[in-house]
Amino acid sequence: ERERSEGISSPSRVDDSTLLNPETHSSILDDNTKTESRLPENFLLNLCTPPWQGKSKSSGLCFSDGKSRIDYILVYRKSSSQSEKREVFERNIRAEGLQMEKEASLTNSDVIFLKLHAPWETLCRYAELMNIRMPFRRKIFYMHRRNKFMSRMEKRINKFRGWLPRKPMKLDNNTLPDLEENESFTAPFSRSRIHHFNIHNKDTFFNNATRSRIVHHILQRVRYEEGKNKMGLNRLLSNNSYEAAFPLHEGSYHSKNPIRTHGAENHRHLLYECWAWWGVWYKYQPLDLIRRYFGEKIGLYFAWLGWYTGMLFPAALVGLLVFLYGLFTLDHCQVSKEICQATDIIMCPICDQYCPYLRLSDSCIYAKVTHLFDNGATVFFAVFMAVWATVFLEFWKRRRAVLAYDWDLIDWEEEEDEVRPQFEAKYSNKERMNPISGKPEPYQAFSDKYSRLVVSASGIFFMILVVIAAVFGIVIYRVITVSTFAAFGWALIRNNSQVATTGTAVCINFCIIMLLNLYEKVALLLTNLEQPRTESEWENSFTLKMFLFQFVNLNSSTFYIAFFLGRLDITKIWCHPSGCLFDLCMQMGIIMVLKQTWNNFMELGYPLVQNWWTRRRLRREHGEKAKASFPQWERDYNLQPMNAYGLFDEYLEMILQFGFTTIFVAAFPLAPLLALLNNIIEIRLDAYKFVTQWRRPLPSQAKDIGIWYGVLEGIGILSVITNAFVIAVTSDFIPRLVYAYKYGPCAGQGRAGEGCMMGYVNASFSVFRVSDFEKRYRDYREPPDSAEPYSYTLQFWHVLAARLAFIIVFEHMVFAIKTLIAYLIPDLPKDLRDRMRREKYLIQEMMYEAELERLQKEKNERKKKKDRAHHKEWP
Repeated sequence: ERERSEGISSPSRVDDSTLLNPETHSSILDDNTKTESRLPENFLLNLCTPPWQGKSKSSGLCFSDGKSRIDYILVYRKSSSQSEKREVFERNIRAEGLQMEKEASLTNSDVIFLKLHAPWETLCRYAELMNIRMPFRRKIFYMHRRNKFMSRMEKRINKFRGWLPRKPMKLDNNTLPDLEENESFTAPFSRSRIHHFNIHNKDTFFNNATRSRIVHHILQRVRYEEGKNKMGLNRLLSNNSYEAAFPLHEGSYHSKNPIRTHGAENHRHLLYECWAWWGVWYKYQPLDLIRRYFGEKIGLYFAWLGWYTGMLFPAALVGLLVFLYGLFTLDHCQVSKEICQATDIIMCPICDQYCPYLRLSDSCIYAKVTHLFDNGATVFFAVFMAVWATVFLEFWKRRRAVLAYDWDLIDWEEEEDEVRPQFEAKYSNKERMNPISGKPEPYQAFSDKYSRLVVSASGIFFMILVVIAAVFGIVIYRVITVSTFAAFGWALIRNNSQVATTGTAVCINFCIIMLLNLYEKVALLLTNLEQPRTESEWENSFTLKMFLFQFVNLNSSTFYIAFFLGRLDITKIWCHPSGCLFDLCMQMGIIMVLKQTWNNFMELGYPLVQNWWTRRRLRREHGEKAKASFPQWERDYNLQPMNAYGLFDEYLEMILQFGFTTIFVAAFPLAPLLALLNNIIEIRLDAYKFVTQWRRPLPSQAKDIGIWYGVLEGIGILSVITNAFVIAVTSDFIPRLVYAYKYGPCAGQGRAGEGCMMGYVNASFSVFRVSDFEKRYRDYREPPDSAEPYSYTLQFWHVLAARLAFIIVFEHMVFAIKTLIAYLIPDLPKDLRDRMRREKYLIQEMMYEAELERLQKEKNERKKKKDRAHHKEWP
């Protein structure tokens, strides 16, 4: 019975672990390993069970006959004015071979559910047209030859692994299904060679995700009016002919019986128990199961998120070690010692009017806190993170290649996008021949296209100026409040006016960042103004605008603090004697924590509140136990639809976080640790949202993460430049180095320890006469009684030359290392390349054998016919 319901054969399997390079294995939150166990006996892949077997017909997964599986659901209202278009559309749906059944909603008689089922013949015809790859023979792997040294190394590693716990993060093999398509050779489906494919049960040969994708493909090409391009479900959804369209979840995600004893009831239940449940936060992700249920596009997102999270572990560990190094060397820092002991040095006020003169020792705490982030390990960590970003991206390419091979995406080519209806309506009076399809299509003139691009670019520039204006408003706020806090009645705030100013400014800046999120509407308006021709062009244009807006909105104030605070005379506000790095650390820490907390709350909180309100309304109208009797299509309709832009919001949040983690990491080494903690939560939060709070999204295919990879590469390049400037300009690393080797006690000795920094604080300050200046800031100036009072000293020019030299050397060195690493790491692992070549060879041999078998069969049939004809000649 299990063989029939699963449609999975059970030949012996050969372990392929010898073909996998350890570096191609999954990260800390991925699990793409193949299991060796089957589903439990009560795991029903064939969800349609006849009523006489005890399965209720109201389960909502099948037609009323209890046999035909529901592959897609369309929802409309009887009161809608688009009934004629629906009638034509549904008539053409039947002509394409789909079966349909209508049923009114149990909660609203105006709502009608149109259930669609694709019969076997229709599935086969469109699977062939869509070139869907299906399994046709189990893979047989060969043993990789290894030299003696590698064999000895493997034995020692395995012996060491024996002392460690037995992979506590790996999922229990007994709970995961044996997904046949991952262990079989696949080929584009063909009805003429249907006997070559592993078809044990026609009901389960095409899984639910594939069936839904085929039905959606049909619906996108069915006409609803007589006309050249009056077709497609998307157009009917946009003009409100249909209210919703979605594939069904495979049942409930929870069960009264524990999974360990009774097994999982369906794939959704299994995903919840081994992926979306918070109790398995430390386990690998079941990527094959995610891909099977949600499709390759969503599977690749979670694979990338898991890989990124796993790669954050070494970055977070090194960042934490850098922070601990600063903490343990705090008592030995000569600079902070001199600042804390300088009780007789009077410093200028940090603002005009109300700010009093300070003693240098008042900055003791700031100097110590700054040393936690600005110490000898900062340069090493900046180089490490630049290299880490390159390694992350290069190894992700290898990881993606392995997934693309396992998921049969290596040779997959995305279909040419259809022309957008808006583009077609705007330019329908002008046509030209499409060089690919050979069909006439609407044409946009060159002058019209680029005039729209100029207007769009002007809009982008204007919105960036709005962000800069908001940042300038924060600067004015700092100028005003630092004087106000300096004259405040409370001694705690008066003595810590700089911290109060920075903290409140960052919080207000965060509020402005959240308020300026109206950029989504502006980006939407500008993208529609451009009139992109296809959906992919529209998506890429919208993505770039949204990323640019959000990036500038989130990081503009950070750039100001890093490179301009305390250096622009117009602001009349200066940093502490220990530098502006403390302000930069506070800015990054508060924004990063608040932003991630807010995003997580909104991602889960909004759908939870919406679904709770819907359940509350249904209980009030239909009773406490009404929801339990609802069919599956009714339950799914009451869930929240996936975001209108698909995975855009999820990717954007993580890409912005990646920018925070790399761009100013030299000033905030704890950023990777905060990102790691957030992502561990983010993975389970997204999983919970996909499995329990959202309708099932349409499973779709993709080869990679799309335009986001280019954005990540751009951030990696920008991070090298910004970290070089942060170390050279914002931190005190270069001035201290110059002092140690040129002006300190160890000058000319070729060494620079803490003892060589004695007297650095005095050397970095300039003496001034109060009657000459209204204010004072850190600088290298001649004293007032010199021949050229207040002119730059020689040490200033040495420091400036060292800063510029450091920027050039740092950038060239890091870019050289990044280029070398990218060159040394091939995009395809060698073992994967060998497997692909062998698979191609085996497929050619199998096709050759199949052709010989066919020719032999035809020869035998001809011989039999000839023998029969020969026998008829005898009387």
